[in-house]
Amino acid sequence: MHFTDLGIDNRLETQLAHQGITQPTDIQAHAVPTALAGHDIFAQSKTGSGKTLAFLLPAVQRVMKQKALSKRDPRVLIVAPTRELATQVFTQLRLLIAGTNIKAVKILGGENFNDQIKALRNDPQFVVATPGRLADHLTKRTLQLSGLELLIFDEADRILDLGFTEQLKMINDLADHRLRQTLLFSATLDHAQVDALSRNLLKKPKQIMLSAANEQHSDIKQSLYLADHLDHKEALLEHFLNQDDVGQCIIFTATRADTSRLSEALCAKGFKAQPLAGDLAQNKRLDIMDAFSRENFKILITTDVASRGLDLLSVTHVINFDLPKHAEEYVHRIGRTGRAGFKGSALSLVGPKDWPSYLAIKAFLNDELKFDSVDGLKAKFKGIKEKKPVAVLATEKTVAAKKPVFKRKAKPKKPSAPIKAPINIDGDTPMRRRKKPEQE
Repeated sequence: MHFTDLGIDNRLETQLAHQGITQPTDIQAHAVPTALAGHDIFAQSKTGSGKTLAFLLPAVQRVMKQKALSKRDPRVLIVAPTRELATQVFTQLRLLIAGTNIKAVKILGGENFNDQIKALRNDPQFVVATPGRLADHLTKRTLQLSGLELLIFDEADRILDLGFTEQLKMINDLADHRLRQTLLFSATLDHAQVDALSRNLLKKPKQIMLSAANEQHSDIKQSLYLADHLDHKEALLEHFLNQDDVGQCIIFTATRADTSRLSEALCAKGFKAQPLAGDLAQNKRLDIMDAFSRENFKILITTDVASRGLDLLSVTHVINFDLPKHAEEYVHRIGRTGRAGFKGSALSLVGPKDWPSYLAIKAFLNDELKFDSVDGLKAKFKGIKEKKPVAVLATEKTVAAKKPVFKRKAKPKKPSAPIKAPINIDGDTPMRRRKKPEQE
């Protein structure tokens, strides 16, 4: 199948060809014609499947070919959960609209609010935003949605998990008119809040489910290694990074402090590494991501802030220095490699503190996830065995079964009435004994 078969404009097909994209993925083949037909969409697709183009292509074609409902309001609004994902969507959008008169604006937290107001005054057709900063503009009325034609939610499950339910309700209410089309993409449709949200946002949606949230990615080789302690993890990490097949690598840690500490440790050993954490200023985060995409350094160390939204084909390895607390995040983390048909490797280090997360991931994926080992770096730690219930001896059971029986004390009996003297049969006077005759 080719993009021409999906009904997209020749100009868009040419732009895709310039990027080396000639055939649609499964999610694109299903979602693009459905969206072009005007239907609302409720879609699930695994990470790295090409869903960004699945909603950008029909959105750009709509702006190219259909008359706008409003001259001032944006025509398409794309809401993404994180700054990184919004930036990645915006970058892909700009490639599609290059050489056209279509204008796009990116609205993210951490950037200058007044500069964003100036950009919005240029009447862009596209707005790509994170929910928090978007809500700020809506509240201050620096952005209007009454003429919005297409509302797109990317990674809706993540948006809700981050606590932006009220912001989504506000967006929906301010753009609530019968001509609005809504596309909702989520990593999982089996999510109570996503299901409830879809009922409020979507009108007779077409559901597209191409993969379960826990489906294994065939292009990613997964390997797990037991580790005794922090020093053991660092020794394993250094061993992996020295392998010849490692290109660019993303290392996931548990906390922001860990990203800085590990980055300093690797740099001291001669590796080119940079930390990326959510507390960095937005311009600093963008500079780091831009440098990483240009391959100015090899190793990016981050938290789950980058588990979604990084679409870099040069990433050959993902290493979970610490396992995530939520099993679903494991799938998104390892999905940063093995993208667009390329092969990738995901390595996970499992220490005593990671064991509960390992069990949760194994149950979520319904997979044994067996462990590998490195010669000379084998762990003494073999996992935490589940505690078995303590066996009770038969004699103890017998004693426990015999409960003491408490008998009530018998109430003292009332003294019986004295026996009356015998009476005669007539019931008159008591009978008297006959005196014995005196002996003569």
